[in-house]
Amino acid sequence: MAWIVLIVSGAMEAVWATALGKSENFSRLAPTLVFLAGLAASMLGLSYALRTLPVGTGYAVWVGIGAVLTVTYAMLTGAESATALKLLMLAGIVGCVIGLKLLD
Repeated sequence: MAWIVLIVSGAMEAVWATALGKSENFSRLAPTLVFLAGLAASMLGLSYALRTLPVGTGYAVWVGIGAVLTVTYAMLTGAESATALKLLMLAGIVGCVIGLKLLD
């Protein structure tokens, strides 16, 4: 169960990170509210998962999932370019996250 919660909270990290960029320094209400909700959900999920998972592994997986999803969203919306090298590096992060899960 901890791994499922960790994956969802990693996705919530991508939500709050994206909303933070769209909040324009917290001057736009809707993205600011999404940021706050995503941040709360992400942190609560991470803290729950870290009750049973090692902190280093849990944190690395959480950050990795959040980073990959944030960049992927930016690429899909055209806010960031998608290059072969970026995609290779993102695949490397995904591989490392999977490796950490398999080692646990």
